[in-house]
Amino acid sequence: MITPTPLMQLVAGVWGFKTLAVGVEFGLFTRLAGGRTITVTEAAAEFGMDERPTDLLLAASASLGLLEKADAGYRNSELAEQFLVEGRPYYFGAQIRYSDLRTYLPWHRIGEALRSNRPLTWDPQQQQSMFDTTDPEMVAEFWDAMFSTSRFTARALTEAYDFGAHRRLLDVGGGAGAFPIELCQRLPQLQATILDLPHVCTRAEERIAEAGLTGRIGVVAGDFRADPALPDGHDVVLLSMILHDWDEATNRALLARCHAALPSGGAIVISELLLNDERTGPPAAALMGMNMLVETEGGKNYSGAEYISWLGDAGFVDARVVAFDAPGANGAVVARRP
Repeated sequence: MITPTPLMQLVAGVWGFKTLAVGVEFGLFTRLAGGRTITVTEAAAEFGMDERPTDLLLAASASLGLLEKADAGYRNSELAEQFLVEGRPYYFGAQIRYSDLRTYLPWHRIGEALRSNRPLTWDPQQQQSMFDTTDPEMVAEFWDAMFSTSRFTARALTEAYDFGAHRRLLDVGGGAGAFPIELCQRLPQLQATILDLPHVCTRAEERIAEAGLTGRIGVVAGDFRADPALPDGHDVVLLSMILHDWDEATNRALLARCHAALPSGGAIVISELLLNDERTGPPAAALMGMNMLVETEGGKNYSGAEYISWLGDAGFVDARVVAFDAPGANGAVVARRP
């Protein structure tokens, strides 16, 4: 018998997100790192809260798989230990903080975005795009969030696509450098270049230096939408979580410049949350498309078939989809220049 229970689960989705977000805000999971167990009474004293709200927070976190019960106390689940403890290689908390602080309230006005076809997190009359800002708080929040999402996505991509044949990678719109850092740490033969806006390159240089990869990963300041050509001398171009930010015409123009920058036999890798060809899911891709309505002027999520068609029109051959599972992408469309 069909019931409205799935609808109630959608209603409760916001409750789950805010429980996760407040746990990150309070540093709950970082405090429990390394197998530490805490009782309700101990947590209440540590957070300066009454026992009732503390009990509710710990129980709700356990229900979401973020904590697990250990006798009379709670400890991190494996999920929280790996991804919600600050300092872990694939720490995901920056993405959660960004979503909570930057996009959560604008999403309350999603009807406005649908009716106006305008973004809600920035003003197109004041900026050329959401990325066109030097506000230090915004730069730190956004690019730390993207690094948080991209680091594990890069790991999943390297396991799905063999970069072993490549020697020089160009990461177009590479942000703080999560993909080149992960790839260069795993592939000793690889060198990389990040192309991004000048204020983003500064952030990338810091991350690259922290990883000890200054000699293998370089940065080039530029604008991949406005520059007439991309840097050459690379045998693989990566577009990771880039094309969903822009409309079809912008993306087609960028793919043409990628084709021109590559040598014969060079490859292009488009890593994205891909819609199925019927545009009915999966939810992660379709809902990211809705988020593009909130955050961009022309962005949307596309299907693998759409990317394959655009790549063919740009002159690439042998385009195919490689599937994997990661927070920032569920697959990559790869092709080569003949």
